[in-house]
Amino acid sequence: MPAPKSGQGTVWRTEDARLEEAVGLARAIRLEIVRAFSVPLARPRPGTLFGRGTVETLAALIADNEIGLVILDAVLSPAQQRNLERAWKAKVIDRTGLILEIFGERARTHEGRVQVEMAALSYQRSRLVRSWTHLERQRGGFGFLGGPGESQIEIDRRLIGERLARLSRELDVLKRRRALYRTARARVPYPVVALVGYTNAGKSTLFNRLTHSSVDADARLFATLDPTMRRLLLPSGRQAILSDTVGFISELPTHLVAAFRATLEEVRQADLILHVRDVHHPDSEAQRRDVLRVLTDLGLGERIEEGLIEARNKIDLFELSARRDLSEQPLPNAEAVAVSALTGEGLDALLAVIDRRLDGDSRLVRLDIPLSDGKTLAWIYRHGEVLGRRDDAERAHLSVRLSPTDLGRLERIKRANQERV
Repeated sequence: MPAPKSGQGTVWRTEDARLEEAVGLARAIRLEIVRAFSVPLARPRPGTLFGRGTVETLAALIADNEIGLVILDAVLSPAQQRNLERAWKAKVIDRTGLILEIFGERARTHEGRVQVEMAALSYQRSRLVRSWTHLERQRGGFGFLGGPGESQIEIDRRLIGERLARLSRELDVLKRRRALYRTARARVPYPVVALVGYTNAGKSTLFNRLTHSSVDADARLFATLDPTMRRLLLPSGRQAILSDTVGFISELPTHLVAAFRATLEEVRQADLILHVRDVHHPDSEAQRRDVLRVLTDLGLGERIEEGLIEARNKIDLFELSARRDLSEQPLPNAEAVAVSALTGEGLDALLAVIDRRLDGDSRLVRLDIPLSDGKTLAWIYRHGEVLGRRDDAERAHLSVRLSPTDLGRLERIKRANQERV
């Protein structure tokens, strides 16, 4: 499984860590690894990525080991993929194709499956390396759908286009339904804390520790793809909802971000974001930047500026003196707590920080709510201290004391109501 050094993207990543991640991605879908190594790449070639000598050397290795699938930890153009397959007489997929395979296997919700299929079709449409006969079966055809003189590649492109159009219409229906769910979620009496982090950082293990649950927490990349939510008891006696989400990864292509939308909607709607970071990983800092970049791409840059909580996980792998240092290293726009999801060390301190951040100092605000929106008015009375109220023919004008968390939730309720309209 050659893994070329990339001259693009996250140049600060170590070669060994990048190769280890690529192997982990392949093993995530139970592929047998015959060989795994890095290949120096001084200048990418437009036709084959590698130079002729490297292509021939790898062709001999592939033939000698009877390798049927080669995975390149790089983004290949359609021409590069096609030419390498011809030269190596083996199936070739790049990093994007591999992640799509994992997403396709791990998606559980209907919306997640639809979005992953759309991402896969969009990716494959530009390649059309081989026939899409399975789409003909899904379409109900008998293999003679093309008109006179229509080439196979034109048939394939048309079939993909038709399938994408149907999936897009189906996704629109699911999005409208999700908007209704968001409104309902916004009205629940508990604040929501969303776990985010690089894949395999220990989010699900931490989730299980904090909520006394038993969700899948295997040491594999993308073990969680669909959201899971459980009740979380805080030291003050108040309750919150903890949401486990998909792990992020570096160099995720933009058209794959759509496959995150279903699960990451919980992050967008959350009252507090908890970033779980594997501080023992050799590329921990690069992974932190990747997580923040994905959050920013999802329109959450303002939430980052407001301040995240960073759970510096896996401190059980450090000596005691190093653990103290981890707790004292500050970060901009984040409050850090050193923890071990495996042993439970530091979790009391983490819960105390979550509790304090959800409480905060209440603020006096003035609100104008339509009298017809009885649910929002009732929510305000349940969660805030109403100090004054004046009604006119259409609206209630309120003076209310609310915590910053509840004020944020109220804004999301109002946005959800506007989306429904």
